[in-house]
Amino acid sequence: MAQQSKSWWGQLFIAALEGCMDSGRLQRGRGYSSDSRILSFDIKQALVSATVRGNVNPYFGVYKEPKYQVQLRLTDIPDKEWTQAITKLGSNAALVSQLLMGEMPERIDEVFAGLRLHLLPHSRQDFAQTECSCPDYANPCKHIAGVYYRLAGMLDSDPFLLFELRGLSRERLHQGLSATPLGQALVAMMDEQAAVLEPAESFFTRPRAATSVPGYREFWNGGRRLPAEIEPATPPVVSGILVRKAGDFPGFWPRGNSFVEVMEDLYARVRTKNKGVL
Repeated sequence: MAQQSKSWWGQLFIAALEGCMDSGRLQRGRGYSSDSRILSFDIKQALVSATVRGNVNPYFGVYKEPKYQVQLRLTDIPDKEWTQAITKLGSNAALVSQLLMGEMPERIDEVFAGLRLHLLPHSRQDFAQTECSCPDYANPCKHIAGVYYRLAGMLDSDPFLLFELRGLSRERLHQGLSATPLGQALVAMMDEQAAVLEPAESFFTRPRAATSVPGYREFWNGGRRLPAEIEPATPPVVSGILVRKAGDFPGFWPRGNSFVEVMEDLYARVRTKNKGVL
């Protein structure tokens, strides 16, 4: 079954490929991304290896259905530049919260562009190895292109695979983000919220008998006076964690502006609107 890209991240990967190579030759490989064509597929130590079933072609002297070997490798981002990228990502609460929750932020490539780096392929220099054993001299041939489309389909379900193809394991990414100040606060908050599940005796709240007759006068008038001053609330270390989890552009939000930034402004106005009244 063909794994054509459906997510925004997989489609962005294909768009990036079309921007740095012959898009016509790349699209020839759509039919070569299916299981009937790709007989084996493996990624080990950032090297993509695949066996692709070709066609009989007497013009090239191919009289028996061939099996071509394809190998792809993206250029690693150096460790020093990975450290800078992790520091930059870790300074943005929205980005670090989504990454630590296993989600790919839509603005992440803007962060890399600000560091003059590219997570997605940007030019031929971003490919360290693209080889196929077929007789087609052009690159990409349809077998290499088919492996590109299969890779884009895998990025739909695991966008962090691209970090590994660029030389950064997901374990190191998680450790690096968790070591930043915002990452430490978020991990601590997530650990506190990880409550142990306990089985419930009933799906509904059961009534309990009152221990004493309530004092209605005290109920309506209050047992004691309200305090004259209210202690200011301690602001959270990472505010609006549920809003940040939805990302900058959830499905119901237009792409004209950032959903997280709008909600941050709303929270700030709600906190300060009646600050001088009480």
